[in-house]
Amino acid sequence: MNNIETIHSEFEALIGLRILVLGDVMIDSYLWGTVDRMSPEAPVPVVSVKNREKRLGGAANVALNLKALGCHPIVVSVIGNDADGQEMLQLFEQNNLSTEGLILSEDRITTIKHRIISDKHLLRVDSEQTDYLSSELEKNLFAKTQILAKEAKCFIFQDYDKGVLSPNYIKQCITLAKEKDIVTTVDPKKRNFFSYNGVTLFKPNLKEINEAIGSSIKGTDIDGLFATAKKFGLECNIQSLLITLSENGAMLVSNKSYEYVQAHKRTIVDVSGAGDTVISVASAFLAIGLSMEKVLSYSNLSGGLVCESIGVVPIEKNSFLEACLQL
Repeated sequence: MNNIETIHSEFEALIGLRILVLGDVMIDSYLWGTVDRMSPEAPVPVVSVKNREKRLGGAANVALNLKALGCHPIVVSVIGNDADGQEMLQLFEQNNLSTEGLILSEDRITTIKHRIISDKHLLRVDSEQTDYLSSELEKNLFAKTQILAKEAKCFIFQDYDKGVLSPNYIKQCITLAKEKDIVTTVDPKKRNFFSYNGVTLFKPNLKEINEAIGSSIKGTDIDGLFATAKKFGLECNIQSLLITLSENGAMLVSNKSYEYVQAHKRTIVDVSGAGDTVISVASAFLAIGLSMEKVLSYSNLSGGLVCESIGVVPIEKNSFLEACLQL
């Protein structure tokens, strides 16, 4: 099988792949407009709204990326039983995503991020709740996770610090995954950074790993990153770390060695959602058994591609496939 046939075969293997996306789900709301004057009430621009749009974000955007690749993603999360929660369900249905993993709660609000954009991103207003789930809600969430884990090939922990992922729930899910030989991957945030002992792949960006361990390593210091990531991985029993380095590319670290790839030259328009795409691509290809070298190469490429679009958007499969064929 030649290289072109191999890559096509790899993409075909993603079709129907069952992946659970565990974590914080949200709505990304956009107000697009123009600015022609400043407000007389305060030194701020007045935006004349031309268009409004709401998209799925957080764990749901990861699901959209997986769906675009041909996988069968199921988001497992808790949202508010409120107007935004009902709109969330509608957005899931409009995007042909399963809602069977969603729990609606009277005790939570649905996370929504409002972005106001003119020629540039002017302002973001967040409505959110960040405390952990109640013990009863967490128990119900894990029970649903156990049911939906049947035939799943991967758990993706998509952590946005909105409270769905607690240390206890994370530990339970990792234990469940090990019992069922399911790949586990993580897109972390600071609060739970040290709670993912034993996962298959851990994907922080440079800022996140520096903040978590109190370091100031630069993206060009590959040897320093390797030493730090190796130490962290051994302490937390993590098989591999995929560290994204923005314009400096990405690196994959195990307890013995590392692989490094440079960033592809792109016209960067908006980095929003790039991390969602990277974890989606890395998880999907890892779940079908690709080598770590290929997982790194494909995921690094995918992150750059989505940065060429404004706002949070999933990967476009055909464009991604063509780019992979040119590697």
